[in-house]
Amino acid sequence: MSLYLLKRVLAIIPIILGISFLAFVLINLRASDPAEIALRVNQVTPTDEMIEAMRLSLGLDKPYFVRYFSWLVNSLQGDFGISYVTHEPVSNQIAMALPATLQLAAVALVIIISVSIFISILCTIYEGSIFDKVMRAIVFISTAMPSFWIGILLIWLFSVKLNWFDTSGMEKPSSVVLPAITLSLGFISTYVRLIRNNMIKNKNENFVLYARVRGLKERTIIKKVFRNSLQISLTALGMSIPKLIAGTVIVENIFAWPGIGRLCVTAIFNSDFPIIQAYILIMGVMFVVCNLLVDILNTVIDPRMRKEL
Repeated sequence: MSLYLLKRVLAIIPIILGISFLAFVLINLRASDPAEIALRVNQVTPTDEMIEAMRLSLGLDKPYFVRYFSWLVNSLQGDFGISYVTHEPVSNQIAMALPATLQLAAVALVIIISVSIFISILCTIYEGSIFDKVMRAIVFISTAMPSFWIGILLIWLFSVKLNWFDTSGMEKPSSVVLPAITLSLGFISTYVRLIRNNMIKNKNENFVLYARVRGLKERTIIKKVFRNSLQISLTALGMSIPKLIAGTVIVENIFAWPGIGRLCVTAIFNSDFPIIQAYILIMGVMFVVCNLLVDILNTVIDPRMRKEL
C-alpha cells in the first residue's frame, strides 16, 4: 500500500507541471502585449516609454522559460503575482473569493448526495413502477436543461414571483439556496441514473438471493445492495467535487455570487492574466489531487483492489 501511494504521488508531479506550463503558455500566446494591456485596463493611454517601464516592472524583459520557472516557483509558495487591475496580490483576491465558492459547492454537494440517494433507493425498490418512470423522465429532462436557464427560471419563480429568496448576492444564509439548487441539478440526474442502475444490477446477484433465503428483512437487503453499489459512485463523486467548484462560474455570475468563478470571469473581461493563470493552475491541481484521493479511498474500501497492488 505504501509503495502504491508513493507511485501515485510521484505520478501526479509531471501532470501538475504540465498543467502549470499550459496555463502559462496559453495566456502568453495572446498577440497583445501584457504590458500594454496592464496599462489600458487602468485607463492609461500607453506610450512606448510607459510600455517599456511596465515590461520591466512585470519582468517581461526576461527570457520566456526564466519567466515560467520564476512564476512556477512563486506559485508553489502561494504567490501568483500582482493583479493588473487592482495592483493587489492575486493570492489575496483568491483567498477572499474562495470561501464563498466552497460554501456554495458544499451546500450543492449535500443536496446532490441526499437527493440522489433518496430517489435512487426509491426507484430501485419500485423498479418499473409509475414512480420509477416519472423520476427517470424528470432526470432525463433536467440533464438536457442548461444551468443558466434553470437559474433564471428559479430567480423568476422564487425571487420575483414568490419573493422567497433574494435575486442575487450573499446577503443572507438563505441566499445560497437557489444557486446551490441550480448547481446541483445536473449532478443529481447523473447520480440518480448511476446509483439506480448499479443497485438494480446488484439486486440480481447471488448474494441477494442468498440473503432472501436466509430470511433477512428487505430493508437489510437494500442496505447491502446500496453498499455494494457505491464504489463507482464514490469514484464519480470524487471527480465531481472539483467539477462543482470549477462549474460555479456560470452560476456565480447569474446570482452575483462573490466567488472565484465570478472573479475569473471578471479577470477574463479585464484581461487580468495573473488571475486567469492562477485560476487554471488551482483548478487543474484540484482535479489531479481529488483523483488521487479517490483512488486511495477505493483501495481502502475494496479489498480486491488492494490485492492487485
